Amino acid sequence: MKASIDAVRVAGTPQGPVPVVVLAVEGESDVVPIFIGFEEATSIARGLEAEDIGRPLTHDLLLDVMEELGGRIERVVVSEITERDDGQGGTYIADLHVQTPRDTVVVDARPSDSLALAARTNVPIEITEDVFESGRDDREKFEELQDVREMPGDF
Repeated sequence: MKASIDAVRVAGTPQGPVPVVVLAVEGESDVVPIFIGFEEATSIARGLEAEDIGRPLTHDLLLDVMEELGGRIERVVVSEITERDDGQGGTYIADLHVQTPRDTVVVDARPSDSLALAARTNVPIEITEDVFESGRDDREKFEELQDVREMPGDF
């Protein structure tokens, strides 16, 4: 299923504020929220804005190295969600499809890192139907949350 980054927001939880990247899926009214860390959320937001801060940050560096070695990202697939034993959500798994000078390889990566790279390269983002069905949630829940870029601090 084709997906895109709809927003990077901050949700209030009993443990405090937690960033969430919201994936919109083509043809669906529900979204898939993936809770991530603040550093990753900031990196995704910077990638979406194509903001150049002078020196490369980790995701920019990875892309620079990959390109210097002749590789390029073809697509990102959020491919799996592993359920926790306590039934309280799960861990998302993503695959980074990279074209190298010799072959196409699939690299296991965290969704937050994969989406930060996708935000910088505008490559297609996909989500499997099983992951969509397991992770789908009402879009309205996330529309009112504060954008991560509006948070006080080091954005």
